[in-house]
Amino acid sequence: MYYKFSGFTQKLAGAWASEAYSPQGLKPVVSTEAPPIIFATPTKLTSDSAPYDYAGRNKVPELQRLFQKSDGVPVHLKRGLPDQMLYRTTMALTVGGTIYCLIALYMASQPRNK
Repeated sequence: MYYKFSGFTQKLAGAWASEAYSPQGLKPVVSTEAPPIIFATPTKLTSDSAPYDYAGRNKVPELQRLFQKSDGVPVHLKRGLPDQMLYRTTMALTVGGTIYCLIALYMASQPRNK
């Protein structure tokens, strides 16, 4: 008797010799012909389209100017109020989490009173 690994049950299962010698259901190629065309509509040629098909304008040059300006402000705060709010929220959550962990460690280190 021959066995093969079943991907569904994750166990060995009985199998015919032809199934056992083609692992995980891989079968030898029967035909070497090209598969039929699925979509018969013609494709758009690259010379017909614009060089850039994305919506919007390129903001990279103005962002480079903003971030490379030497005004003494750290890079993570260059965009103003939204960056400051995000930074302060992150710092508050970090400090709060550290305090919470220290309190939990202190409470875990104390013996329980019965």
